[in-house]
Amino acid sequence: MEESAAHEIEIPCYFLCPISMQLMKDPVTVSTGITYDRENIEKWLFSCKKTTCPVTKQELSATDLTPNHTLRRLIQAWCTLNAHERIPLRSVVNRNESSRNHLRAAGAVEFLASVLTENEDPVSRYEALNILLQIELSDSDLRKLLLDNGGFLESLFYVLETGNFQSRAQAVILLKSAFDVADPEHIIGLTPELFRAITNILGDKIKIPAQATKAALKLLVELCPWGRNRVKAAESGIVAVLIQLLLETAERRVCELALTVLDQLCGCAEGRAALLRHGGGLAVVSKKIMRVSHGASERAVRILSSISKFSGNSRVLEEMVEVGVVSKLCLVLQVGCSEKTKERAKEILRRHSRVWRDSSCVPPHLRSSYPSS
Repeated sequence: MEESAAHEIEIPCYFLCPISMQLMKDPVTVSTGITYDRENIEKWLFSCKKTTCPVTKQELSATDLTPNHTLRRLIQAWCTLNAHERIPLRSVVNRNESSRNHLRAAGAVEFLASVLTENEDPVSRYEALNILLQIELSDSDLRKLLLDNGGFLESLFYVLETGNFQSRAQAVILLKSAFDVADPEHIIGLTPELFRAITNILGDKIKIPAQATKAALKLLVELCPWGRNRVKAAESGIVAVLIQLLLETAERRVCELALTVLDQLCGCAEGRAALLRHGGGLAVVSKKIMRVSHGASERAVRILSSISKFSGNSRVLEEMVEVGVVSKLCLVLQVGCSEKTKERAKEILRRHSRVWRDSSCVPPHLRSSYPSS
């Protein structure tokens, strides 16, 4: 009975060798772009002395056989999903654009998404995730997955929480692409677990690739403005992780993105409280002003504005003097920052002029820059 059921499984047509019409074990591509099983095409070319492509009938410019590793991975995942005989995998993925287009047209995206959402084998799931990234999904591919496959996002969340180091980084990159085209309904109702998973990835002692770091930060920039996501993110511990990231890196884009997320989070009480709980929060934000880019300076001053306006009690105002925030704001008025940034710095200084203006912590050469009330 089991053998009979197995024979009834319909093998996807793009897994079959055009010569034998059997499942390919070692798919290779000839110069015309058609893929065959190695054993069959070698017989055609070398035993039968043929010089044409069996499908297109075109003369082959060369007899080189290029391994189609992407299709091999697809077949492997399908075999695992359907309890079919497993085929050994190689680790290299074919990045040929023509190959990716053929796989897309053959329904590979939908198949890989089904492996990701329905297969309980972690290896197959991670392989499916890896190939989805290699195929480089278009916006229309992603919209279709979000619309037709209700478990697609949940599967990525699951990998983000439980996967190995590499698969978690890959899940972040794919989630960023998915949320770029997602409807608001997908974004507003996100669970706190997602933000904790992103926090864990960014805070992992084993540093994730730069691409994944930026994707995680961009993902937070995308998600935080919606609903209560700022609160969920702040409560996940992400503020401390972002501050640590700013302390450890001078890379421009990473600093800009981290400051953008902190700016968003400081729009809620939970985010401001988390920043102030960190001993280096105010200091590192102030330090990035005029050291990264005009955009980073603008975001840093916006963060300080939110803190001074909504959380400016006597202890916080004293700390802002002690760690050099007030001196840096005075310096902003003298240098080439944007007018918007200068106006915001001036507004902060005026707001607390009675506390800060005559402070001994402000260097004498900067006191003259202090705006009049």
